Amino acid sequence: MRFIGAGTREGFEYTLHETFWTVPNVVTVVRFLLLPVFVWLVATGSYLGAFWVLAVLSSTDWVDGYIARRFDQLSTVGQWLDPLADRLSLVIVTITLVVFSVAPLWVVLAVVIPDLVLFVHAAVRFAGSPQLTVSVLGKIRTACLLVGAPLILLGRTPQLEGTVLVITAELVLAAGCLMHILASIDYLVKAHRKARQLRSRGIRPRDRAQWARESGG
Repeated sequence: MRFIGAGTREGFEYTLHETFWTVPNVVTVVRFLLLPVFVWLVATGSYLGAFWVLAVLSSTDWVDGYIARRFDQLSTVGQWLDPLADRLSLVIVTITLVVFSVAPLWVVLAVVIPDLVLFVHAAVRFAGSPQLTVSVLGKIRTACLLVGAPLILLGRTPQLEGTVLVITAELVLAAGCLMHILASIDYLVKAHRKARQLRSRGIRPRDRAQWARESGG
């Protein structure tokens, strides 16, 4: 079964919808709404409940993309809303796990610092997102982090605390963190390359209105 790019219809000409009201965007909004529920459950020590909420939250990252591709519901809003939801989810989840001593400090450092670097770079150079396609490495990274985090919560429940599951969860998180750093470096290199390409065409990277005119939008 194909997981990365699941639902893609080969040879199909997709329509990029301008409306917000598509099923994938609604699913993404649900992901946002689950974040405070997750934080509250972890803060109150309800690790099993937090595990289930995070499991649902993590699955929506795959579900909204599948629906968008399978049922031709790609949208301009979804192009920036889905990556934003991914970034916020990862940052909030990792910070929550570290603040409440569920995960080690290195997890949040490996996730937040690269994201801060990318955010500052994009703001300074592009006055916003450089609008780059998410790489396969980035997708695998997200999957590892959003699988490892629920597992580490499950490992804090009385029935599984101290078992091999805890070590497994930390290994998955470590792999996700390493890939996050590598994916961030790759994204930064591609952003530099895009800035140079825009300048070579006489377009200032911060002139987003000119981007739109050049792309016909």
